[in-house]
Formats: sequence, C-alpha cells, structure tokens
Amino acid sequence: MAEILQKDGTWAFDGDALRLTPGRDKGVSLLRGTLGELVVPLEALAGISFERGRRAGRLRLRLRDGADPLLLATGGRLAEPHDPYRLAVEPDRYGVAEYLVGEVRTALTLDRVPADPVDAYLLPGPAVPLSVAAGDGKVSFDGEHVQLEWNWKAEEAKTSVGTRTLALADVVGVEWWPSLRLQNGFLRFTVRGAPAKVPPKYDPNAVELWGFRKDPLMALVAAAVQARLPHPAAVRAEPAPPVAPAADDGDHDVLLRRLRELGDLHRSGVLTDEEFTRAKRAVLDRM
Repeated sequence: MAEILQKDGTWAFDGDALRLTPGRDKGVSLLRGTLGELVVPLEALAGISFERGRRAGRLRLRLRDGADPLLLATGGRLAEPHDPYRLAVEPDRYGVAEYLVGEVRTALTLDRVPADPVDAYLLPGPAVPLSVAAGDGKVSFDGEHVQLEWNWKAEEAKTSVGTRTLALADVVGVEWWPSLRLQNGFLRFTVRGAPAKVPPKYDPNAVELWGFRKDPLMALVAAAVQARLPHPAAVRAEPAPPVAPAADDGDHDVLLRRLRELGDLHRSGVLTDEEFTRAKRAVLDRM
C-alpha cells in the first residue's frame, strides 16, 4: 500500500487501483469536490510522473486514450485546478510522491499493462441524476434524458424554443469547452437531425459559458452523458453495410430476360404501373 496525504487531496495505491480523493482545502476546485473520489483501475493507466518544484511539486496521471469519459468529453481542456488527475505535493512529501510513482510503475510493468488506446470505458463517469446551472441555462441529466432550461440571460433563439428535453437515443455527441480570455465556452449536445455549426449563443442544444465559478461543473454533465453513449472506438469499428455482389455475365443475361418478361406482363395488364416500377427497380439494383 502506497499513500500520500496532502491538502490538495489523497492518492492511495493498493496494487490494483489508485484511489483519488479530493482534499477539503478551500483551494480545491468546485469540480473536483463535486466529482468526489475516483477509483482508477491499474489497466486504465498509461503512466504516472512526479515533477519537483520550488514551492510545490506535481503528481500527474496519464490515462489510456478512451478510458475515461470525462477526459473524452472535455478533450484534455480541463485546466490544472480542475484536473482530478493532478495533485499538488508539498516539498516535505517529495520522497513519498516518488515512492508512490515507483510502486505504480512497478505494478504496470509486472502486469504488462499496455499504453494503447482502449475500446471501452474503464471508468464509469459521474453519477446521475446531475443538474448544473451556469452561463445562460441549466442542464439536468437523469441517465436517459437531457433537459435544458434557459434563464433571463439567454437569447430569444433559445427562450422562444422553451425548455428542451433530449432523449439520450437522439444524442450522438457531447463536448465541453471552457471560456478562454475573450472566447466564451460552451456545453453542446450534437443531436441527430439538428442543424450543425449554430453558434452556442443561439443553439438550443448548447449552453453558453462565460467563465464563472460553476462553469467547470458543466464538464461533469458532459462526462455523464459521454459515459452512456457508445464508445467512439466501437462506433468506428462498426462493419460497413454489406454490398451486393456484382452480377456476372450469366446473371446479366438472366436479369435482362427478367426485364423483358416484366415488360410483357405490364403491357398485358397483369402488372399495375406501381408493381412494374417496383419490380423493375429491384432488377436494376441487382444489375
């Protein structure tokens, strides 16, 4: 058992998993405190490192691509105060931090854990139900439906639509961007059949964020939805629809003869116009 206790949080490793518990210090971000304890299985890890600093050091975890829905939904855009996979270490605990790193690296080597991307989530994502109000709206998620409600700061393009309820089956993607300098952030749901590339300010499937304290909590909603969507690797691996084999010369002659027969039946009144068109199309598709 290797463990390090800091104001920023506690990391404990039992040989099978790392348990990351946020600290209760006032400097711990609202996102990390709301997310709570994370249990990261060894097979989800791609690496661990420790960097010494003059005033404080940093423990950092690197997860395998695709293992965590939070990292997938945020695209690595979580700033350091909100990143649950970083821990500030005080100088008098540098030796403990380096010991923890050594223990985890040894376990990764002995278990031969690859650093390759994974095709299934190895962490469950935030618990639901979940509700966050920030920016120009409030988003709630119960595991099956996403609800978007607008406040007085939202544009008419959103308020005129009213409260939006999206079935999870209609959501094909989710992304969260933080506000950066003069660029506003957003939480956006990509919905099947909805227009693309609408600015978040006017998109009824997006909440615009302005850089306030609760903005990062929208990343938890994004992660909770992402965890319940098909894994991107599984979507990419879906087989292409089967393609009918091309007809050879012998088949081609048979199909031409079938077309002539259909024409005769149509002219003689046996087949209606609709039946003839449907049958002819089926033969032409085979050709």
